Amino acid sequence: MSKYALVTDIGGTNARFALYNLDSNELSAITKILISKDDVLLNLIKTYLASQSVTIEMACIAIACPINEGDLIEMTNNNLSFSRSELIRELSLTKLEVINDFTAVSYSIPRLSSNDVVKVGGGEANLNYPIAIYGAGTGLGVSHLIKLNEHWLSLSGEGGHTELPMINEEEDRILQQLRNKFGRVSSERFLSGNGIVNIYQALLQINNQPIENITPDIIVNKALSNSCPLCLATLNYFCTFMGRFGGNLALTLNTQGGVYIAGGIVPRFIEFFKSSPFREAFEHKGRMSFLVKKIPVYVITHKDPGLFGAGAYLQNSLK
Repeated sequence: MSKYALVTDIGGTNARFALYNLDSNELSAITKILISKDDVLLNLIKTYLASQSVTIEMACIAIACPINEGDLIEMTNNNLSFSRSELIRELSLTKLEVINDFTAVSYSIPRLSSNDVVKVGGGEANLNYPIAIYGAGTGLGVSHLIKLNEHWLSLSGEGGHTELPMINEEEDRILQQLRNKFGRVSSERFLSGNGIVNIYQALLQINNQPIENITPDIIVNKALSNSCPLCLATLNYFCTFMGRFGGNLALTLNTQGGVYIAGGIVPRFIEFFKSSPFREAFEHKGRMSFLVKKIPVYVITHKDPGLFGAGAYLQNSLK
């Protein structure tokens, strides 16, 4: 049996591929590509494997969508889809695991070192309690992790598609602008790359300014340079909403094991995030504030927790 397995982390914008050494728990040959609307996952995998000098018999596909029991897997935020049976047949696999991308991230957490995270407030984690994981990127991913008799179990879900409550009139006005655009407004409409743009454009409309097409990166960069008041307000709202959503997760399962933030957005401005309204919003839970105050939050800075966790998941499944 080959000691290498194929692991992937496929999001709404990028796909990452790597080889996972089942003996040493190490990643190698990490490759990142931008997904186009016409891409076929099988072809992407074959192209990647053709560039490597190893044979693989097992694979773990971590992908940003609900995982059903059927053969066909279809993504939420792009057109990519694939057939489990086709992958097994065309790649000659003896084992294929398909998991949600945040299930993969959750399995990386017990293996992360202190150098792979940045703590944002709270006390010490108590691993006898559950852990919450969420993160903003192209979409908003959510998972939980619990410990059962020295083994870790991930509770996957689609929490990013729940609603996010507003708590004052200013926020109500932002929500109304998004309702006009989308009808039902999920948390992902605020907490994602497109969410940053949605907040900014809502503020433009509230301030009777013309709508402009802009990227999340431009908004963030202008906010960090303090060169655009509306961009700064947008980023502060984003951090506030991240805190409120994370605090809700913390209360749902009493996650005294900690709350972990993954995704590609927050690590780009960690210092701003640490001094933003995030922690205040996280702890602002009325009579339950005392409980949330002691729960630590960690921003994951490891470059590839999804790939790392996909390998860990595959290795656990072999046991």
